Amino acid sequence: MVKPGNVFGHSVEESLVEEKVTPMLGTDVPLKYSPGMAFPLGASEAENGINFAIFSRHASCVTLCLSNFGREKSQEICDGMVEIALDPEKNKTGDVWHICVEGLSRSGILYGYRIDGPQKREQGHGFDNSIVLLDPYAKLVSGRKWFGDVANKMSKFLGTYDFESMPFDWGPDYKLPNIPETDLVIYEMNVRAFTADESSELDPEVRGSYLGVIEKIPHLLELGINAVELLPVFEFDELEFQRYPNPRDHMINTWGYSTLNFFAPMSRYASAGGGPLVASHEFKQMVKALHNAGIEVILDVVYNHTNEANDRHPYTSSFRGVDNKVYYMLDPDNGAKYLNFSGCGNTLNCNHPVVMELILDSLRHWVNEYHVDGFRFDLASILCRGTDGSPLNSPPLAKAIAKDAVLSRCKIIAEPWDCGGLYLVGNFPNWDRWAEWNGKYRDDIRRFMKGDCGMKGTFATRISGSADLYQVNKRKPYHSINFVIAHDGFTLCDLVSYNFKHNDANGEGGKDGSNDNFSWNCGVEGETDDVDIIGLRSRQMKNFHLALMISQGTPMMLMGDEYGHTRYGNNNSYGHDTSINHFQWKQLEERRGGHFRFFCEMIKFRCKHPMLRQDRFLTKNDVAWHEDNWSNQESKFLAFTLHDDQFGGDIYLAFNAHDYYVKAAVPSPPHKKRWHRVVDTNLESPKDFVPEGVPFSNTSYNVASYSAVLLEAKP
Repeated sequence: MVKPGNVFGHSVEESLVEEKVTPMLGTDVPLKYSPGMAFPLGASEAENGINFAIFSRHASCVTLCLSNFGREKSQEICDGMVEIALDPEKNKTGDVWHICVEGLSRSGILYGYRIDGPQKREQGHGFDNSIVLLDPYAKLVSGRKWFGDVANKMSKFLGTYDFESMPFDWGPDYKLPNIPETDLVIYEMNVRAFTADESSELDPEVRGSYLGVIEKIPHLLELGINAVELLPVFEFDELEFQRYPNPRDHMINTWGYSTLNFFAPMSRYASAGGGPLVASHEFKQMVKALHNAGIEVILDVVYNHTNEANDRHPYTSSFRGVDNKVYYMLDPDNGAKYLNFSGCGNTLNCNHPVVMELILDSLRHWVNEYHVDGFRFDLASILCRGTDGSPLNSPPLAKAIAKDAVLSRCKIIAEPWDCGGLYLVGNFPNWDRWAEWNGKYRDDIRRFMKGDCGMKGTFATRISGSADLYQVNKRKPYHSINFVIAHDGFTLCDLVSYNFKHNDANGEGGKDGSNDNFSWNCGVEGETDDVDIIGLRSRQMKNFHLALMISQGTPMMLMGDEYGHTRYGNNNSYGHDTSINHFQWKQLEERRGGHFRFFCEMIKFRCKHPMLRQDRFLTKNDVAWHEDNWSNQESKFLAFTLHDDQFGGDIYLAFNAHDYYVKAAVPSPPHKKRWHRVVDTNLESPKDFVPEGVPFSNTSYNVASYSAVLLEAKP
């Protein structure tokens, strides 16, 4: 007996076998089928064939569509399909429609569904039986073969499966990194953009792929990070903007925040146009290689909306046509139109029991099948809304994720806001498990560094672990994901080069992207030949990185900031599959001895000093603030000493955001120690960072304008 979860409201017994025969398209072999089983959802291998099961509570008619019989697995989807109508009396149990088909290949068959039901959109339905829909539980998705292939921009996306291949060989010595949260240094990156540029010098068949990431692991190790946070790698349609005429129809969605399916790895990140089976295998190869290098894999996941757009320009590909009323939040007072807390046209109905189970099944699949180490949840405040969109104090989904046994080893990180104004930084329902992107850290560090008045005290709070936000119950400093830069917004170089966004290339008249960047161009907007401004910008980038790496909490940096990548002021570059987003490997080489060296050394310094990554909040015994005038709104200078009671290796730090030198008193070093200058961001490389330190005996230090200093006590 097979019993489903109670979210479907019925227990399910295995259906009695009642075979029927249908001619198989393109072959002489008859296709036999029987009622099948309601669980598991998706395509699964049964004793007597391939079982297909799909949830749809409001459907009146479901037809299974099959294709790709006897064809090469790499062939594009063909139009001809076998269609098998499911009998609601025999092929439906509870709200699950199911059928078992004999004689199918164990790999490479393409499948989808035509689903019909009530036609009244004002009642919340979105059925359209003219469309072959993608199974929400498809474990692999087949579509166009090549990323950005505009000749196939209207490509269909269908499910497929593979029960034929041998299990992936993780290796006899393979083990998960299991890096403590205190020790994480996260590198946010885009799989395609990391190696798509020809400057990567990879084989063109490998550029922009999972295998491309493997080739560049030495760079990640040299940089010193130990976790990658991958921008979305679930199947998405990068050409969704080009499906109808609109101001953005020149764009290619290279970030991927527009999910087609929550179980399948992005097939066009396979090498050489290999397709979904190759993508699945190569994704595992990438994870294995990263793990063997001691690097964890965190996925940026988008469970807040899907690719299916809005009411005005619907892109029905799966959930909308399967059961719109269940999968999406709708406004009953406005003709059941979509509630749009995501800013992308629709909002997934996350706390509906069926949708919640889908999300949990998806997360477990990525942990069990692909061995990922954690998840960053995009616009996670949507996970805290009820089915009517109202905020919940104890959202079932967030709690279930925190308590789930399979997910218990995973890092779980919330982006604690959404586009509906539910800002939960410091207040995300957490069960002492959830970490958060600390948006207040980003804003406050930026404001202090550019010289805003009245920010000194707040700056001190942020670099100390944001106890005002996270010192609650059993939460720890590492539950604050500290970042100055992320994928959306300015790069680090642009943060110190532009006062205003420059997004005209996005096609929305510059209206998209945030206006609240807290950036400062250091005197000239954009590129300049002025050596003084170039020098100031360099200091500021080093200041930001130093602050990030000495802060209590978990640091996260953005791909490309290690060499000073620019997007030329575009702070919303999601739609550009060009050098705007692509990692520029030649620029890295040009800046290896200066900017890049400083970034590497600073990460290594953090990793070598446990006092910078505490598992508890600082006390008065841990830090001495060299400040007696906290209320001075004009003061933009902060100095302090972190104490190492165990080894006496104190660290003195000073940050000067004034436009003039500050002569700072330096405290006496611990007994039998002397100060060594490790960092002075005002100095040129390699003097700006000296790992062994330069002995320093003075009782004061002249800290240059817009610069920072780090001294370490050594014998």
